[in-house]
Amino acid sequence: MIKAVITDIEGTTSSLSFVKDILFPYARTHLAEFVEANQHNPAVGTLLEDACREVGQALTLPELIALFKQWIDEDKKVTSLKSLQGLIWQDGYDKGAFTGHLYSDAVENLKRWKAKGLQLYIYSSGSVQAQKLLFAHTDYGDLTALFSGYFDTHIGGKKEVQSYQRIAGQIAKMPAQLLFLSDSEDELDAAAAAGYQTIWLVRDSPLDKQTPHRQVHSFDQIEL
Repeated sequence: MIKAVITDIEGTTSSLSFVKDILFPYARTHLAEFVEANQHNPAVGTLLEDACREVGQALTLPELIALFKQWIDEDKKVTSLKSLQGLIWQDGYDKGAFTGHLYSDAVENLKRWKAKGLQLYIYSSGSVQAQKLLFAHTDYGDLTALFSGYFDTHIGGKKEVQSYQRIAGQIAKMPAQLLFLSDSEDELDAAAAAGYQTIWLVRDSPLDKQTPHRQVHSFDQIEL
């Protein structure tokens, strides 16, 4: 029996275009001015130091800004970048530059599962801060109360079996009691290898009958 649902965001609860066409460009456009204005903020300073450790050398502020932009262009899953993007997006949400996109079927069913007593969690490569910001600023209002917890790459990479084992340990559930939802087959493979039940969200593509993962086009097709 499923006791908890862990869901991805990009391509699963939220459209790929929101992240790629709105969030990423906003962070890249405002990155330099944000870092320059906040370089002495302890939280930002720590991320700059983390980026230097990532490349193994001390970098000037212009070099760090260029590095972060390069990582954005290469879609790198670097924790310091993801955390910095989260801070920039918070500024954007606070200014009303955008709201967090969510599919209506995801919202309706997450609410239904919560009402049934299931625990809900987010696991995304975006920082926990970015996750909370998205769900706090949606067109459906603040939905953060739906979730019992959030996980990002601090727990491990999303294609690593150990990450899902750690999540199961942290939420004190047997892997077989957990359902992972994602649009990525590699992530689903890792979750399944850890003992999770899995469902592949295939929103805009034909279903693939060769995969071991159950496939659906929307949350409306998931019965728990």
